[in-house]
Amino acid sequence: MAKFGFGQSVKRVEDVRLIKGEGRYTVDVSIPGQAVGFVLRSPVAHATITSIDTSAAESAPGVLAVITGKELAAAGANNLPCLVPMKNVDGTDRADPGRPILAVDKVRHVGDQVAFVVAETIEQAKDAADLIMVDYDTKPAVADMLKAIEPGAPLVHDSTSSNLCFDWMHGDAGATDQAFASAAKTVKIDLINNKVIANSMEPRACVAEWDAAEGKLTMHAGTQGGWMFQDMLAEQVLKLPKDKVRVITPDVGGGFGMKGFFYTEYAMAAWAARKTGRPVAWISERAEGFLSDVMGRDHVTTAELAFDANNKVQAMRVTVHAGMGAYLSMFAPFIPTYAALKVLPGVYDIKALTYRVKGIFTHTTPVDAYRGAGRPESIYCVERLMDAAARQFGVDPVELRKLNYIKPEQMPYTTPAGETYDTGEFAKVTDMTMAKHGYDGFASRKAQSEAKGLLRGLGLAYYIESTMGNPEEAAAIKFVDDGTVEVWVGTQTNGQGHETAYAQVFADALGIDMENIRVKQGDTDVVKFGGGTGGSRSLTAQGVAIRAGAREVIKKGIEAAASHFETAAADISYEDGTFKVAGTDKQIDLFTLAKTVRSSGVNIDGLNADVKIKLDAWTFPNGCHIAEVEVDPDTGVTKVDRYTVIDDFGKVLNPMLVAGQVHGGVAQGIGQALFEQVVYDDSAQLISGSFMDYTMPRADNLPNFDTDTYEVLCKNNEMGVKGCGEAGSVGACGAVMNALLDALSPLGVERVDMPATPETVWKLIQAAQTKKAA
Repeated sequence: MAKFGFGQSVKRVEDVRLIKGEGRYTVDVSIPGQAVGFVLRSPVAHATITSIDTSAAESAPGVLAVITGKELAAAGANNLPCLVPMKNVDGTDRADPGRPILAVDKVRHVGDQVAFVVAETIEQAKDAADLIMVDYDTKPAVADMLKAIEPGAPLVHDSTSSNLCFDWMHGDAGATDQAFASAAKTVKIDLINNKVIANSMEPRACVAEWDAAEGKLTMHAGTQGGWMFQDMLAEQVLKLPKDKVRVITPDVGGGFGMKGFFYTEYAMAAWAARKTGRPVAWISERAEGFLSDVMGRDHVTTAELAFDANNKVQAMRVTVHAGMGAYLSMFAPFIPTYAALKVLPGVYDIKALTYRVKGIFTHTTPVDAYRGAGRPESIYCVERLMDAAARQFGVDPVELRKLNYIKPEQMPYTTPAGETYDTGEFAKVTDMTMAKHGYDGFASRKAQSEAKGLLRGLGLAYYIESTMGNPEEAAAIKFVDDGTVEVWVGTQTNGQGHETAYAQVFADALGIDMENIRVKQGDTDVVKFGGGTGGSRSLTAQGVAIRAGAREVIKKGIEAAASHFETAAADISYEDGTFKVAGTDKQIDLFTLAKTVRSSGVNIDGLNADVKIKLDAWTFPNGCHIAEVEVDPDTGVTKVDRYTVIDDFGKVLNPMLVAGQVHGGVAQGIGQALFEQVVYDDSAQLISGSFMDYTMPRADNLPNFDTDTYEVLCKNNEMGVKGCGEAGSVGACGAVMNALLDALSPLGVERVDMPATPETVWKLIQAAQTKKAA
């Protein structure tokens, strides 16, 4: 049996290398002759470009090239497509105005790309960019999405008749409306899901290298999987066969969805490398990241639930206005629609559902997937609704939830969103979380807070996730002469601990020690296909592929061992790294056999394996979050004082890795709930464009998280596992904001939106006190 298999908290093997400073990130890539690229960005949110004069820049010291949109457009290489087709309610296609790599005739948000300067040093590139003369005819701009769809609002794209990008709907509106008409009780709320910036520790970067002899480009970039980047570079930019583009992803310092997308700067660097014959690096500065990294969330929601006289929910009706920014990012329309829909009913037995989403263009940075990608927005919606209903009906919020939970005996359960939940014991997980949190002691803690002049509130949110992404995945197993085996994967770690997790899976499948396994990733020349990392799919998809690779190794090994011992394959057995001949003492270990087969010259692939799998269904991790907050009414400062989570992740591979993922996700959720917000002024200038104005949560803003798991094995994959990477962020916002409103509602506060900054909370308290006094 493997030394470290399922269920063991193995320390991350990659951490030794990273802590010692031996990590190799994109900025560490240094190729002889490497030049540097710098992007000239628009200082205004909306303008017609009447002229661009690059002559002075082209003759500046150290400059190798100045690339503009006209050059790319002339080659048919100036568009990054959105990959999500979509029909409107009326059957027409969504708007598709395109997204230029470099602006030609118009800029549409502050930071929009105007020119790319390549020089020997970054200082020379910046100096030359200052010499480019761009004549902007500034136009009115709109940053507020609701104002953007008002009559007469400035159009983001001249090719569209309005800023409404799409108007999409799911559900039976007739049945839903009928359920509301006949309902004994209804509840309705308005919510804002604030726009946020991913702010990964490592900014985006790339290094493009052109091999003229082979006619091949190699791109080094921090990605969440290089295969889509390979497609974009080959098909959209360089017009090359796919095998003439190689994407290498080194270590990546955080992704959160944001690094899953192909960006304009990567196209510029690739074009420039081929044009100049020099390797070209582009490295984002933090200020650039605020302007150019895709942002997340940005919903304005109206949501309703209909109940019968016994408080059983009958129907749900939700309308969302979703900001898209100035251009459609690669998957942007999918996030608030199909992705959010998957878990919109939550864990509740809802009979009818109507979900309508209106995507809106504004003169702001594009929006796409951010940790959870639609599911945090939906769970926030339904969990705020359940608390609002409990408050309105005068019933206990926990009991209202339990009354409406989907029961274990109803599984598999098909929701009105069209998803089929395979397993779930929601009431039991709720009870376990309440006990772990000390739910019964809340009244005492509340009294203690009041004695100090503080307000205390408790909030619960029960989330369910639908893991998503490509259902296909690949793995390549390669035995090495040094007595180790390489496991090449089609996903990409951004800090999740994949090198440890995948080694555990492979060790468990083959019964060998982890010390002999090297997990490799990030090279499209070695692994020809990969689904990438996103949607909490890595273990569920990649783990299954690795196990399939292990089975192929064993199959090949049995045939090779039979040949080696000159016996029938039926006489060979395999256990814990050793092939044995039945009825004899003959045996050979896996690594010796692999080396023997390779050295024979008969089969140079030996026991190596290349596999590709496809999953039939996804997983539905779920769990209960309970937050307790303390509010200082004199300052509005909200402190998260206690936080408890119990998650059902199915069979848990490595509890330590799981806890780390939950902690990180909850931290991001608390950040959105209380601190983070993208703010634009009326001219669509970014006000929160640095850490001076955009607040990230720090360690002292967060409590010690009390986490645990309860295993209900998934029926949709052979390992019984459910994805965990985004779960913390899916449940956190609802729990924190429900707790905050619980603290404030005795004062008469009826609504609070994210982010609940001290100023926001203080103003709400003052307004409530003024209203009460009147």
